Amino acid sequence: MFLTELIKGIYTKPLAENFRKLEVSRLSCDSREEQRNGLFVALAGSKFNGEDFIKDAIEKGAMVIAKQGESREFKQFTIPSDICVLDVEDPKLFLHSIGPRFYGNPSNKIRSIAVTGTNGKTTITYLIESILHAMSRRCGVIGTINFRIGSGKIFPSKLTTPGFLDMQRNLAQLVTSKVEYCVMEASAHALDQGRLEGVNFTAAIFTNLTRDHLDYFKDMDNYFRAKAILFKGLSPSSASILNMDDEYGKMLLSMSKGKITTYAITYPADVRAQNIKYSLNGCQFDIISPKGEAKIRSRFIGKHNVYNILAAFAWAVSQNFSLELTSQAIENLVHVPGRLEPVLNNKGIFIFIDYAHTDDGLFNVLTALRAVSSEKIILVFGCGGDRDRTKRPKMAQAACMLADHSIVTTDNSRSEDPKAIIDEVITGFTKNNYEVCVDRKEAIGRALKLAKRDQIVLIAGKGHEDYQIIKDRTIPFNEREIIKECLLSQK
Repeated sequence: MFLTELIKGIYTKPLAENFRKLEVSRLSCDSREEQRNGLFVALAGSKFNGEDFIKDAIEKGAMVIAKQGESREFKQFTIPSDICVLDVEDPKLFLHSIGPRFYGNPSNKIRSIAVTGTNGKTTITYLIESILHAMSRRCGVIGTINFRIGSGKIFPSKLTTPGFLDMQRNLAQLVTSKVEYCVMEASAHALDQGRLEGVNFTAAIFTNLTRDHLDYFKDMDNYFRAKAILFKGLSPSSASILNMDDEYGKMLLSMSKGKITTYAITYPADVRAQNIKYSLNGCQFDIISPKGEAKIRSRFIGKHNVYNILAAFAWAVSQNFSLELTSQAIENLVHVPGRLEPVLNNKGIFIFIDYAHTDDGLFNVLTALRAVSSEKIILVFGCGGDRDRTKRPKMAQAACMLADHSIVTTDNSRSEDPKAIIDEVITGFTKNNYEVCVDRKEAIGRALKLAKRDQIVLIAGKGHEDYQIIKDRTIPFNEREIIKECLLSQK
């Protein structure tokens, strides 16, 4: 795309004659990326200033630099005269204006669905993906676990919700692949930081809001305001799917600009669950909706998964999809990676891996297991470093109340001392029904050794992750393989 076309109506200062026919083949705000014939936007971040990396971008081939201020002079570096410099008032606003244009406004060519809330986002995206496949619609998924295009191409995820430019690139890739729908997880961080600006959503789903990320948002009001951005930005023709059993879901009723469809178990709502039965093999219940009734049978365990199914079903109702095909699609989805994911074994115990890493998430999962089994529950969990410290004793409180025995261990400790994190966690225990085992692999082995036939071992916190972050190292850590290894060594 010619530079003049890219910046038309956005950057109004005159360009030198030799830059008017300049063709821009790349757009970036990360100097580590390929920059040849590219436009590099120097953004000011919380830790780094993009202007410090202008030299790197030019050395990699950037021909256009967008930055704040009018000077070409930096410490020990002057931007060469053959480089086009765009002096913009707000580099972030400039990038968000030209980004969708550079990638051909992809969100106007695909039906994008956002799922937000503290818990349930990943599971709901998998459910909607299964529903769309049942309707013979091509679907892409952007989320915590990976970025999927249809049923063939899978790419790893760096963040729950990609950065602004990565999002535009992903959407453009889906358009090129002739995908009709994109289902994505919308994190509060992404909404607060404007990473989803430039995406026209046809639907937004709210799950729930419980304590999390308060190291970033400071309080629940700020956390909720970030989530509400998604619903305030909907068009009147978009679908807004809200959980009426959550107080924050009720608050969104007056804020959302989309066509509202509500769901709940206890509160009056458009889509409701009745006659719920839980077991270690899953759940079954009836759904009542404005479009008719449906019987649901799912391998998903627990009340929190009934909510996830209701959310996906309510979205299908808002799209006038076949209730029969929707029910079949829900039944056909056996599990979601790292979400109460069962691990088969010959010991006769029930082993589950789950991503629960908040007090509410841990409470929900333990409650789900406690409701379907009277057998002993042995829990392995820890808390991540450099994250909200207030949830550490609260997770211990949930464990103390609902697990028979807990083994407190290391999660992604990052820059913190794992033992110091554990010391903060165990302050929440009010009973002596726990032990400490700093090494996570040893903790898993210990839990498996303690468990008897028909008892439950829940390994919480990491879910789908196959690594551990300790200090500045990311090391392989696949809990499925570790479980198999531990069971073999205990024969």
